[in-house]
Amino acid sequence: MVWLVPAVLVVMAGVFYLYGQILRLLSKTTLRNRVVLITDSASALGKECAKVFHKGGARLILCGKNWEKLEDLAEQLANESDPTLTFPPKLVELDFSDMELMPEVVSDVLDCYGCLDVLIFNSSMKVKAPVQTLSLEMDKMVMDANYFGPITLAKGVLPSMITRRSGHIILVNSIQGKLAVPFRTTYAASKHAVQAFFDCLRAEVQEYGISVSTLSHTFIKAAPSVKQKPHGVSPEEMAGELLKTLSSKKNEIIMAHSISKAAIYARSFFPNFFFAVTAAGVRSAAAMDITEELFHKGI
Repeated sequence: MVWLVPAVLVVMAGVFYLYGQILRLLSKTTLRNRVVLITDSASALGKECAKVFHKGGARLILCGKNWEKLEDLAEQLANESDPTLTFPPKLVELDFSDMELMPEVVSDVLDCYGCLDVLIFNSSMKVKAPVQTLSLEMDKMVMDANYFGPITLAKGVLPSMITRRSGHIILVNSIQGKLAVPFRTTYAASKHAVQAFFDCLRAEVQEYGISVSTLSHTFIKAAPSVKQKPHGVSPEEMAGELLKTLSSKKNEIIMAHSISKAAIYARSFFPNFFFAVTAAGVRSAAAMDITEELFHKGI
């Protein structure tokens, strides 16, 4: 039995190696020459997606609020890749909180390559507070960032996709688009709204050969040095899942802990029980922490 542990380790190493090779193969066949836009490209997930897609030969359009960070990311990608096999990224300044500039942003995006093959919505604005402390201005700000901004960009590029009868829109959304917990009223409302929009859009554009996928997660892990709750998803895992989604065109993916998934089903099939548990959690600080641990999982 002494040989069992080394054998298991060798098998696991082989599995991880094959997984990596498959991802690299997928990136070459799925991404080569395709025009891919990533919102909030300078975030942890945005950077990881940019690295994977850039190496796969995609024509990247990197979007974000901070121009300097976009330039730094573009320079990093150029330094880490073979210029004969990759394309220099295009940069577009994008701030969903400034809705007046969205028509100009859409024009800039389409001017980059004349079309768009893949649109990945990665940005999000979070807020946690009792509902009575949130101003209407804050509500509007969150809705602009998480709902009105993304759907405006989607509507802006959709005619081009319809004309070409191809395209893939991917929404990276919080699990709170399916499950709401206390003290996240505005945030959960924005996530439910954007989830519903893209679920409806999926059915409307299927006849034009356009795919719409949603990927709901708990939370994305920050740097290892940052203290955080367990059960998060790493940027590397998310980027890998997004890459697979581009190939599989799966409609919906949920990347969450088993307890969070169970909470989604409880909300659907046992709503009174779910509501009772969440309400009980609000009545005391200690119970609220338990509720967040069970149902929130760091969202």
